Amino acid sequence: MVKTIFQVLLVLVAGIGDIPAEPPPRFDAQSAWQYLVKQVAFGPRNPGSPGHRQCLQFLKTELQKFADQVIEQPFMHYDAYRGKTLVMTNLIARFRPNVEPRILLCAHWDTRPFADRDPNPANRQTPIPGANDGASGVAVLLEVARILKQQPPPIGVDIVLFDGEDYGREGHLEEYFLGSRYFVQNNDRYFPAFAILLDMVGDANLQLPREGFSVMYAPEVVDRVWRIAREMGYSQFEDRIGLQVNDDHVILNEGGIPTINIIDFQYPDASHRFWHTLQDVPENCSPESLKVVGDVLLKLIYEEPL
Repeated sequence: MVKTIFQVLLVLVAGIGDIPAEPPPRFDAQSAWQYLVKQVAFGPRNPGSPGHRQCLQFLKTELQKFADQVIEQPFMHYDAYRGKTLVMTNLIARFRPNVEPRILLCAHWDTRPFADRDPNPANRQTPIPGANDGASGVAVLLEVARILKQQPPPIGVDIVLFDGEDYGREGHLEEYFLGSRYFVQNNDRYFPAFAILLDMVGDANLQLPREGFSVMYAPEVVDRVWRIAREMGYSQFEDRIGLQVNDDHVILNEGGIPTINIIDFQYPDASHRFWHTLQDVPENCSPESLKVVGDVLLKLIYEEPL
């Protein structure tokens, strides 16, 4: 018996639900690693330095290859302690800008102007290389951006690279988080479903407890991310509450954007002896650590409905 076109269509429609979902794209650890190494090769990226200017151009060029829209957000900062004015720049990359809902992924791209935690007092006025503290989060997001170009996400995604996060003197929180402060102060209509901040995610001995302020401000987002990591078998995401870390996510939360921080910050644990020192170099980081975080983000983007 010859089937009618209507019968054939019924069979096809009935079978749609049996088609397995496409797996999320693979995060390329070596590609992300090269992004980390490239940033460090510019030298310290503290505001006002040659490395800062060169890295800004590199980041902008890379994001323009991948994003539907790249926006520079320059701002001025007057350093009253040192008596000088600096130009800083946030970079905003938008993917599928007309699609809702949206999520925000962010990191800081600047590096600390002084290695004030270095064991050698003679080094404490020298800018840090910032392989983990700065370059690692950016490296993960650049690789995510490359993948978002190859396989458009089912949701809207924005990536923001903040400048001036690590500029301040220790003990003077008002001098930190300059880029996120400017972003929030000039935001009156962008409110994504949630945001995820990446900071110091390249440590070769990666430990990612639930950061304390994240649990306080956005517990549902923390639960979602750590559940995904657990399902993927990534024990680096530890199911315990860690320290409360002042970072860009606190500023975003105060500005009305629920934000969590994925951060390896065990200081003063011995594993963080490189934090704010001249030993914050690629040799103390790992491509595998970047992949752990990148894989979790990609599964969140491509497989987790909002």
